Amino acid sequence: MSCLMAVVGLPGAGKSEVVAEFVAAGFTKVYFGGLTLEKINEAGLEINEANERLIREKLRADHGMAAYAKLNLPKIESGLKLANVVIDGLYSWEEYLVLREKFPSMTVVAVYGPPRLRYQRLADRPVRPLTSKECQGRDYSQIENLHQAGPIAMAEQTVANIGTLADLKKTVRELINAQES
Repeated sequence: MSCLMAVVGLPGAGKSEVVAEFVAAGFTKVYFGGLTLEKINEAGLEINEANERLIREKLRADHGMAAYAKLNLPKIESGLKLANVVIDGLYSWEEYLVLREKFPSMTVVAVYGPPRLRYQRLADRPVRPLTSKECQGRDYSQIENLHQAGPIAMAEQTVANIGTLADLKKTVRELINAQES
């Protein structure tokens, strides 16, 4: 039977690095944020923080707060027929509830990093770097408007990303090995 993992956390926590370790271990990735980028491209908009937020919030206004889960269910279901699946980008409480009902054995992994460290990572990243003010705005928006705190609080596993990338990868490999046992 295939395994479904969902990685959650605030921007800059290290979710992409954690997901990459799952993919390296053979998991199929379903990237919820890919839907945002598709819609930005369809609208002919520039990819930036303001447009990403606009599209995220529009999708949820049009399809409800569980939009990303609902719209990605076919990808998750087809992926699980072939392999283990890792969800990259579960955000809202409502998405969590839809997925938990559909996949009761799903394991949620929260990735944690303190704000100062996350904001520095986001400022230093080569693609779409953010200022501290943009980081804080995105945190507040994701907590207040997207209800992101719920899935983080309900995670079965928490990974503290406060050390080196090698430390993070080691922790995730241990988590994957424990899941497969």
